Amino acid sequence: LLIRRGRPPRRGEWSLPGGAQRLGEPAEEAARRELREEAGIEVGPLELLAVVDAITPGEVGRGPRFHYTIIDYVARWTSGEPHPGGDVTEAAWADSAALAPYGLWPEAMRVIALARRRLGLEA
Repeated sequence: LLIRRGRPPRRGEWSLPGGAQRLGEPAEEAARRELREEAGIEVGPLELLAVVDAITPGEVGRGPRFHYTIIDYVARWTSGEPHPGGDVTEAAWADSAALAPYGLWPEAMRVIALARRRLGLEA
């Protein structure tokens, strides 16, 4: 499942669904909420897959512009058809063998490969 971001950072780029965790919100609840808000889908049990630091450089000598710690989960889809919501302009199922046109960040590609292995979709 991929979404196209509608706001910075990475506005207009395709990525995995995700977003900010609310104060006091458990990480798994945030992941489920973001899937519903951004893509309109529900999933079964979540399993921690990876933790990734996304750092966007800022002006020279001023440090990073953005630094996000991303918690990636893997789960199986249970219901809903992808449709954009919230800060997303597009949501779609993508063929994992044809991801090149989406121009995904290398870490997203790595996480997708991990998820496919974890789900037993690749040897």
